[in-house]
Amino acid sequence: MIEIISIDISNFCSKQCDFCYNRSNNQGCSLWKPQEVIDFGMDCVANGVKAISLGGGEPLEYVGVFDIISALREACYLTITSNGLPLEDRHVYEKLIEAKPDKIHISIHYPHIASEVKRVMRQIKQLQNTSIKPGVNLMVPQNQLAASREAYIQLRKILSPEQIILIPQRFSNIPTSKEVASISGGEPFQSPSCLTKCEAPTQFCSVTWDKLASYCSFSSGKAPLEMLNYEGLCAALDKSQFISCMEN
Repeated sequence: MIEIISIDISNFCSKQCDFCYNRSNNQGCSLWKPQEVIDFGMDCVANGVKAISLGGGEPLEYVGVFDIISALREACYLTITSNGLPLEDRHVYEKLIEAKPDKIHISIHYPHIASEVKRVMRQIKQLQNTSIKPGVNLMVPQNQLAASREAYIQLRKILSPEQIILIPQRFSNIPTSKEVASISGGEPFQSPSCLTKCEAPTQFCSVTWDKLASYCSFSSGKAPLEMLNYEGLCAALDKSQFISCMEN
């Protein structure tokens, strides 16, 4: 039974990382209207979904995101994943605090760029004084293992291991499982379950900005949502093909 849904509400992102699995860019768009996301999320929660994660693209650059957060956080555990750059705008930061998602994951995409690591750490410290639980998604590219390790060491000064998720880069510059594990220096760490075995999860699914569904954000073989509700989600998942990102 699906308990956790990741919804990429757009593929617009002004940061434009060249390795983005969602192919997000500053010309990106979304097929979702805010109320559609809310209604879809609410129906899924009514059918047993316990947690919803909003991503992108950059969700904090999506018009209507705070309406979505405010509505869904009352019904389920609501998280958001952001590159953090929009939070440099005081108005956006204050709107996020007012909307009150349960948790925000701020991504470090370039562990070798000191200014990015320092910015994210500053934002995490700021969020620690609010009701929103902060965490970090730390990208681990194979050619930046030393930088990833150093970024992890710095993050551990302000966060627990449970609040740091090590994300192996996909599609190019892919680290091995052992290389990802080395980043934590031997202590227990958080990482996607596919780190040890690539298989379709039983409790998680992913929904894209163009209303496709699959059991993994990285997998191809997605199927369209013919109805924007839980029934439509289950039907799309039944039609989807789980194709490993290692085969894409």
